[in-house]
Amino acid sequence: MAVLKPHNLLRTFALACVLLCALVFNAQGQQRSGRISGRVMDSAGAPVTAAEVTLRGEAFRRAQRTDEEGSFAFNVDERAQKKFTIVVRVNGFALFERGVDAGESLGETEIEIRLTPAPLAEEVTITASRTERLLSETAAAVRVLSSSELRTTAAVSVDDALRQVPGFTLFRRAGSRTANPTAQGVSLRGTGASGASRALVLFDGVPLNDPFGGWVYWGRVPRESVGRIEVLRGAASSLYGSAAIGGVVQILTRPPQNSALSLEASYGSGQTPQASLFASERAGNWGVALAAETFHTDGYRLVDKQERGLIDTPAGSKHQTLDLILERILADESRFFVRGAYYTEDRANGTPLQINSTVIRQLSAGLDLNTTRAGNFTIRFYGGTQNYNQNFSAVASDRNSESLTRTQAVPAQVIGAGAQWVRNTGSRNTVVAGFDAREVRGRSDERIFVAGRLNSFVSGGGRERTIGVFAEDIWQISSRLNLTFGARFDCWRNYRGEQTNRLLIQTNLPATITAFAPRTETAFSPRAAARYKLTNNISLSALVSRAFRQPTLNELYRSFRVGDALTLANENLRAERATSAEAGASFNLFDGRLAARASFFSTKIDEPIANVTLRVTPTLITRQRQNLGATRTRGFESEADFSLSPRWTLSGGYLLADARVTEFPTNTALEGLRIPQVARHQLTFQMRYNDPSLLNFSLQGRAASNQFDDDQNRFPLGSYFTMDALASRDISRNIEAFVAIENLFNNRYATGRTPVTTISPPFFARVGLRLRFGAR
Repeated sequence: MAVLKPHNLLRTFALACVLLCALVFNAQGQQRSGRISGRVMDSAGAPVTAAEVTLRGEAFRRAQRTDEEGSFAFNVDERAQKKFTIVVRVNGFALFERGVDAGESLGETEIEIRLTPAPLAEEVTITASRTERLLSETAAAVRVLSSSELRTTAAVSVDDALRQVPGFTLFRRAGSRTANPTAQGVSLRGTGASGASRALVLFDGVPLNDPFGGWVYWGRVPRESVGRIEVLRGAASSLYGSAAIGGVVQILTRPPQNSALSLEASYGSGQTPQASLFASERAGNWGVALAAETFHTDGYRLVDKQERGLIDTPAGSKHQTLDLILERILADESRFFVRGAYYTEDRANGTPLQINSTVIRQLSAGLDLNTTRAGNFTIRFYGGTQNYNQNFSAVASDRNSESLTRTQAVPAQVIGAGAQWVRNTGSRNTVVAGFDAREVRGRSDERIFVAGRLNSFVSGGGRERTIGVFAEDIWQISSRLNLTFGARFDCWRNYRGEQTNRLLIQTNLPATITAFAPRTETAFSPRAAARYKLTNNISLSALVSRAFRQPTLNELYRSFRVGDALTLANENLRAERATSAEAGASFNLFDGRLAARASFFSTKIDEPIANVTLRVTPTLITRQRQNLGATRTRGFESEADFSLSPRWTLSGGYLLADARVTEFPTNTALEGLRIPQVARHQLTFQMRYNDPSLLNFSLQGRAASNQFDDDQNRFPLGSYFTMDALASRDISRNIEAFVAIENLFNNRYATGRTPVTTISPPFFARVGLRLRFGAR
């Protein structure tokens, strides 16, 4: 008998494998196969890209995302059942679910899917509870702006686009295109701002607020990278700690996708070119995304024409930002990512000598780990450095000359980390718990000039270390009632604070160094909320909470000057403490075409930090940051979205905010006066028409009643109304042309009085192109 040698045995085995594979493939080729394909469109017939389409059966499930034409396709064979369910999910649209019968022949089955806009109750938010929840299950007031809504605004900057949210304002009425960055803090619901933001702004979960001063560099967010923005109005320190005393603005970016590219480029009046880019690619479990933006404007003259002098020049700005993210998908839809960001800006602030510049570098990393038994874990690390430089000047009374008074350099560093755990402990209960910590180091180095000559050097700064722990329990009592209880404990320490003074005109004199004693404060921030579904269309909600905001290093150690107003630092500032309550109702009528919400609210802030006037001379107003006794803001807030037809949508909002100083024992003259920079009445509205085959058109209007620029209510700013418009048309499958106009009627209203009156930007028009390739 012949014996097979080892190499002959291997050849025989290989031949057998080839024959087996051939038989298998031949058998598969003889099996009947089919294809289920289709196209996902919105109510106007435009393709919906990046929609998640799931085809499922009894023991069968496949999922994919639609391409740039809204198309999808699944291959099936006779081993699969012939009846399926197809489900389509995409943010901003109602959930679509339908049965599909592929028939006996299993041939080509084509489906046309038309999505309808999601009622407000069906939109998802993660900001209100730090975990995904439907708005219909949330007691807090949350507004979600989708990327499609943001594209229909004429605004070129993110902060101007957010002005369509009732109650959203910056420290002064001007936007980030021309305003000094230190005046770009956020105020929600009339809490007021003093440069430092009384709302926390997050960029994919990482604080965007300046670590030294609390203001926000809105140019750091490339417009094309934004997936959606969530605005939570009302105190949120129970989950987010300091700065969330008035609410949270969370900017969520688009994830890396397969071969995606979007670009917006425009040119506008005032020599204003702009370009924003988002590009991404995936290869297996790896993904990379690049976002970038460049912007320049010559700006306009800030000072009112009747007060303008020879030294009044246009206030312009330019910035560039770069954001790169590398992502690795892990098992069970978990992921790990690293991210690097770079930002630089330069500004001219209205006179030849008044300029400032900023450079920011940031690195972050995170892990989202989803497990079946232990729950979901989120971990974030971030760190960054920044350098801020600014010049101040004294302007002559006739505004025909100026002299340099100080140059300021503000280096700062921040490092932070946070972790969160979310777990469903039953069919009706969800627990959220976590911690975050950060350390900030910063100082302000100033060179003082007298009569145009260098006179002295002043430096002030310190360190701040903060740690907080939080927990929340979301309890679905019944199909109609859900309760939420949460609490957070924070502890922070200001240390190594000091101020150095050195006279430079007499070099033999030693520097004077004043060391400030370390200080430690704590805050406990509880929160309780309830939402009751009165009927299928009406829900009632109530919420009470405590919140706080600790003083920033900028408020403690940095002085600044705007016009003829000098504001001094105060190293003895204490934290602001707020008590808030609100009650409201939500309505979902006309088959979901009308979604509305209305609520009454009250917020009392004890020891709020404000700029208090110390003395006034013909050439200088001197103020200092101080803790007032208490302020109270009471009001009413409402908003509504109404889909008139598949092409027409109306939305609007109104805010009544009566914000006043209620206690200030050291200066009772301020009691009863209105809080600066808060208008009593604010109104917003939007009208959108969408027909991709013809024209897309939108109008946005904003109005506000009078407000005051100062604590003594001596400098009023009158009421105003402004309207923006945008029109766009698809000129090919991937290219859209648009025209955008801000301040359509060229209404020039006062934005500040220091006491010189500064005015709003004039009529601003730009034309541009939008390019879209791949998933959006």
